[in-house]
Amino acid sequence: MSSDTNNSSSSGFEKNLPPEEYLNKINEVRTLLGPLGAKSSKYCSDAAITRYLAARNGHVKKASKMLKETLKWRIQYKPDEIRWEEIAREAETGKIYRVNCTDKYGRPVLVMRPSCQNTKSTKGQIRFLVYCMENAILNLPDNQEQMVWLIDFQGFNMSHISVKVSRETAHVLQEHYPERLGLAILYNPPKIFEPFWKMVKPFLEAKTCNKVRFVYSDDNLSKKILEDLFDMEQLEVAFGGRKSDSSFNYEKYAERMREDDLKFFGNTTTVSSTSAQLTNSDSEVSDSENKNLEDNEDVKIKNGTPLDTTKT
Repeated sequence: MSSDTNNSSSSGFEKNLPPEEYLNKINEVRTLLGPLGAKSSKYCSDAAITRYLAARNGHVKKASKMLKETLKWRIQYKPDEIRWEEIAREAETGKIYRVNCTDKYGRPVLVMRPSCQNTKSTKGQIRFLVYCMENAILNLPDNQEQMVWLIDFQGFNMSHISVKVSRETAHVLQEHYPERLGLAILYNPPKIFEPFWKMVKPFLEAKTCNKVRFVYSDDNLSKKILEDLFDMEQLEVAFGGRKSDSSFNYEKYAERMREDDLKFFGNTTTVSSTSAQLTNSDSEVSDSENKNLEDNEDVKIKNGTPLDTTKT
């Protein structure tokens, strides 16, 4: 099996340490975290702490600080209170969805299609991404901590790019969902994507970049990455698979997500204070206070002008 399709259930960090040292580091993190409420404790399992330690190369204090920031973010942002009805508008075009199968290692798979972007609100897009991440995590099988992203560039052009959204996406995923990504496959990215990728890479940690694979439908060598990773009978035709009836259907997907909400959260209409402020109209207009900055950065990308990455 190629190292490109490593099936580690987490980061593999714990495998590089003697068991006693590994457990000592987890206990040190717990000590630095101090007393936690029941809700916060839920997100501080041994597996969770291991992911944060891996994200900070085993540095206990840095991992503890990172995890504290996530716990604070979860209290304020309330990602576990986002429900399908709040973000349904964002999902209409199938720009992100969880397929109804896993890879060969049981990892959930999120399909992403940048060309299907249908809103301009950074807040709306990020909350939709967070909902998708939370849903995929809730559907993780036992002993599995990671997921796979399949990013389809069919129909993509530079108008689908937003530097502000990309930057915020990288921040949320790296700071609050460390080591959740097993592999990201960029399928048939066009040449015009290359300068954008060079611009975005400084926002990403080296570990994240190392999990990105470029796959092209006319390249047998890169296609083997998909063949090693998936049962091709279950993979969409759009990615070279043989499942012809797997295209996105909004009505069916909405039903699946409502069922998941009911299964994991019960018959509740809980809406967080943050989500209460986010209406459908918010998903149709951009955030005015950031509009000029975003437009300027997007123009720079399209003109090939370097960005000031110190602002991240």
